Amino acid sequence: MHTIIKATEKLSNALAVFSGILLGLMTLLILFEIFLWNFFQKTTLIADEYSAYGLAAIIFLGAGYCLKEKGHIRITLILTFLPDKAARIVTFIGTAFTTVFMGYMGWYLFKMVATAHRYHSTSGTLTHTPLWIPQVFMLVGAAAFFLQLVGITLKTYAAIDTGENVI
Repeated sequence: MHTIIKATEKLSNALAVFSGILLGLMTLLILFEIFLWNFFQKTTLIADEYSAYGLAAIIFLGAGYCLKEKGHIRITLILTFLPDKAARIVTFIGTAFTTVFMGYMGWYLFKMVATAHRYHSTSGTLTHTPLWIPQVFMLVGAAAFFLQLVGITLKTYAAIDTGENVI
């Protein structure tokens, strides 16, 4: 179990670093767009579109890291009023439910990417970007988030009996 948890945490850390790199690249693209417009009244024609793709990628790729660092919104007020064991059980149930939901969502993201690839779907912009390319970042991020959830679910299950604080 510890091997799974460590592996998912390493994956989440790596994707968080990649998200940071994407954020830096998006910043450079937007600054370049501003420079081109202010000095030459020209545009890249891609800054808005690719920044939107980057934003979606950052959100999905960073979700597992955010979960690992307990950055997602949680209802800890209710858990503080429960006895410790009951709070751990409620946390396990909530995490298990979220894991199942993310598995379901991941499956449909996979189908979305496969459909976009099969039908050669492209963006409705001048670039005609194949949509499966930005969508695959969402899929990878959702898969990593799912794996992180599996690790946390295992950790919360083990904490029910051991009394470890996972809240």
